Amino acid sequence: MAKIFSLAITLLVFIAGSLFAQRPNIVLILSDDMGYSDIGCYGSEINTPVLDGLARNGLRFTQFYNTGRCCPTRASLLTGLYPHQTGIGHMVADRGVDGYRGELNGSCATIAEVLQPSGYSTYCVGKWHVTGNTFPKSEAGKFNWPLQRGFDRYYGIINGASSLWDPNSLTRDNKPITIKNDRDYQPNEPYHFTDAISDNAVKFINEHPDGKPFFMYVAYTAAHWPMHARERDIKKYEGVYDRGYEGIRQARFEKMKGMGVISPEAELSKLVGDWANVEDKEWESACMEVYAAMVDQMDQGIGRIVETLRQNGQLDNTLIMFMQDNGGCAEAGGRKTSGERKLRAATPSLPVIPDDLQHYQSSAPAQTRDGYPVRRGHVMPGPADTYIGYGRNWANVSNTPFREYKHYVHEGGISTPLIVHWPMGFQAKNELRSEPSHLVDLMATCLDVANVAYPKKRGDAVLTPLEGLSLSPVFQGQQLDREMLFFEHEGNRALRMGDWKLVAKGRHGQDDVKWELFNINKDRSELHDLSAAEPKRFQSMKTAWKQKANSVEALPWPESKKANTKPNKTKRNK
Repeated sequence: MAKIFSLAITLLVFIAGSLFAQRPNIVLILSDDMGYSDIGCYGSEINTPVLDGLARNGLRFTQFYNTGRCCPTRASLLTGLYPHQTGIGHMVADRGVDGYRGELNGSCATIAEVLQPSGYSTYCVGKWHVTGNTFPKSEAGKFNWPLQRGFDRYYGIINGASSLWDPNSLTRDNKPITIKNDRDYQPNEPYHFTDAISDNAVKFINEHPDGKPFFMYVAYTAAHWPMHARERDIKKYEGVYDRGYEGIRQARFEKMKGMGVISPEAELSKLVGDWANVEDKEWESACMEVYAAMVDQMDQGIGRIVETLRQNGQLDNTLIMFMQDNGGCAEAGGRKTSGERKLRAATPSLPVIPDDLQHYQSSAPAQTRDGYPVRRGHVMPGPADTYIGYGRNWANVSNTPFREYKHYVHEGGISTPLIVHWPMGFQAKNELRSEPSHLVDLMATCLDVANVAYPKKRGDAVLTPLEGLSLSPVFQGQQLDREMLFFEHEGNRALRMGDWKLVAKGRHGQDDVKWELFNINKDRSELHDLSAAEPKRFQSMKTAWKQKANSVEALPWPESKKANTKPNKTKRNK
């Protein structure tokens, strides 16, 4: 009997070990400030063979949503909650209301915090941007840095925007570093943050111990301004954008229809830019050339990550998901600042910055490390001494065929590709999934495939229940039983229920807004307002939005007189 019992225990241990070994690695890849049509397999002319290959051997979601802005998206992605529930309903400043504290609170847990106790190694590479404590004065002040929120290792920037040639708030694990004094990474060519993100992701994979699954969050800053790219990548796109906004946009529109990522009956929203009235077409084309080069460079880096997984025998059992944090960015990004189109000066005119000094520059530095003033305005983008964005007109192209941009919750602001690749997880290849889904679903998906339960507490703090649903059934071609998807950012608000979407542009504290109602199945570009034709649905969805807004702490607005503007001590991270 003892032998039988012993054999049974041995068998159970063996089975448990086998199940543990089969749990997939998970790699979430997030790009920055890119539109729905900006990669090849969603309609773009930009060369993205790696992402296209992952899609060809996996799935493309056609109705996946982000939150319309960088900080809220990252908070939602990491926690499986709407951003207000995490404390980051806006950006990383305390606006005096619990939903808008600017820090991940103690009532949410990150994917890493949940997976780590179950045996997963956890790695984070790239842009963090879910805390206002960019340069804390003590270890205790880093309460919302990656290592304090469940990650074993980290390389990246804590803040949200920076020079890609010499990033600010650069950090390895818990230690602020610079590109010059980082002993673990010194590239053979001039430093570029996009490449550094890819290379450090590869480094973490290669150093990961055998026989243990890992979760990795890779958050690129491409293609967020400033537009910084290597000259060899910029040259690939020389002349490509000389035909202007309408030609590129129309070509994408037709390609997207052919691919099925938009409906064959889809309509194209209004063209914003008038190429005929652009005075300096060479400069305007160059802005999009550099943007395309940034996307291309990111795709190359993702290729190195994928190839490393393949060489290590891990690719087939790694769930890879790629998405974007918001739509194309219409922000001026330095374009409106006065400045002449001129070449870099022959000699520097400012003091050289010491190798170990990081705090010299803000998100928009005044000079380069080697002493050259940073140029803004009408200057050719790409080099380290420039700092501009690609502008509203090209953002309109990025968001083909949709309305609006980053910040807004019309489709142009919140629609993102989602590419899913997992050979051992599902058999489907080169298939589309039209199920409406959202960043809040990523936590539930990761826990589902890892066979890990979401905890009720994190330390002594009671956790807010997850808002999202696992996408695993959708991988297999099934549908989700979902009541609604909720959106709010800066007073812009929306609700998606089935095929119907209620949406409005507004400001915090402003209740008198023009709501619109669209049937997204028939009118994804939001061109035909049906609020008058569907009065009962229109009113009931407005009521449902208000109820949901209250339940997820999107209300009260930060500017509301009813808002509690006292410092929040109860929900701060513990």
